[in-house]
Amino acid sequence: MKTKQKFLVGRLEDLPKQMGYECLIANEKIAIFRLSDDRVKAIRNVCPHKNGPLAEGTVSGDFVYCPLHDYKISLQDGRVEEPDEGCVETYEVDILDGLVYVRV
Repeated sequence: MKTKQKFLVGRLEDLPKQMGYECLIANEKIAIFRLSDDRVKAIRNVCPHKNGPLAEGTVSGDFVYCPLHDYKISLQDGRVEEPDEGCVETYEVDILDGLVYVRV
C-alpha cells in the first residue's frame, strides 16, 4: 500500500467558510472546503458528470453542488446523491496548530 504524503494547504483562519478553494497537490486538482463548524474536507476538484470545478460549487451542510449541473456530492465520502450517479475521490485532512494539511 502506498504511503500518503501530507501537504500543507494553509492556515485554517485563512480559508473562507462555506466556500471552496482549489489547490494543486501532487499533480491533483483538489477542492478544499471549510465548513461552518470549522471541519475541513478535501475532494478531487472534478465533477464526475461533466468535469465541473467543484471548488466553485455551492456548499450546503456536508455537500457541495456542482456549478455546472447542480449534482449534489457528499464531502464525507465523495458520492453523488441519487438519482444521479458517480463518485469523486476524497482526501484525509489534518489540522495541527491551526494549519491545514491534506494527505495525498
